[in-house]
Amino acid sequence: MTVTLATRIFNHMVELLDTRIDSVFHALSDATRRSMLRELSSGARSVGQLAEPHDMSLAAASKHIKVLEGAGLIRREINGRTHICRLEPGPLATAHEWLAFYERFWSDRLDILEGLLRTQDANASKAPAPPTSAAPSTEETETGEEQ
Repeated sequence: MTVTLATRIFNHMVELLDTRIDSVFHALSDATRRSMLRELSSGARSVGQLAEPHDMSLAAASKHIKVLEGAGLIRREINGRTHICRLEPGPLATAHEWLAFYERFWSDRLDILEGLLRTQDANASKAPAPPTSAAPSTEETETGEEQ
């Protein structure tokens, strides 16, 4: 008796990319984390410096930073008791590429729609004007009825 096992083709790169991009968009879904990334775009910051504008505890800031780290968006270095965070732009570039695909997708569709609407407008301006109905007689307007 012969048993055939079905093999599942598994692409680790696709799976890894999907997981990574999911974590990037999850990290970007929070306004506080986006603000922290914006701060880090101008240079390294300590956890305290990242927490300060948000009036939050270091523990709360650390939770946000862990999400950013998990997504690969930042790198944290520990110097004694000070944790210094730096922006890692690679995952943002990957997210940008993903969004650029959909930007092209929608731009192409909107260009097609624009062309169709321009054609429709051009055809409408070439068509003869619909006949206008005759103005009601004086007797019709005074009584509201036809005589």
